[in-house]
Amino acid sequence: MRTMTRAELGALGEQLALEHLTGQGWVILARNWRCRHGELDLIAVDPAENAVVFVEVKTRSGDGFGGLAYAVPPQKVRRLRLLAGVWLAGQQHGWTQVRLDVVGVRVGRRRSPEITHVRGVG
Repeated sequence: MRTMTRAELGALGEQLALEHLTGQGWVILARNWRCRHGELDLIAVDPAENAVVFVEVKTRSGDGFGGLAYAVPPQKVRRLRLLAGVWLAGQQHGWTQVRLDVVGVRVGRRRSPEITHVRGVG
């Protein structure tokens, strides 16, 4: 079996994260939303809190580079906040809550992927 490219691994992680969130009743509003400042992996609604959630997906095939805590440093959080603001500015819907979450997907060590969901990172 050949190893996946980084792009394939990332796409697999995003799909697994999407399935994890929709399995919890979340509604996906956008996937890979882009503007001139960058890209948001997933934009979703957490119906339990009526919150729009901007989800950064981090896919790993091992434990290198530290855990999820190191995957989204403060400068990345600032950029995600900027991107979220751009997206929100183009929306008609008013949200009672806005949140940034990180979903970590680790594939390869076990037969089924390990998914970790960290809420409210910024």
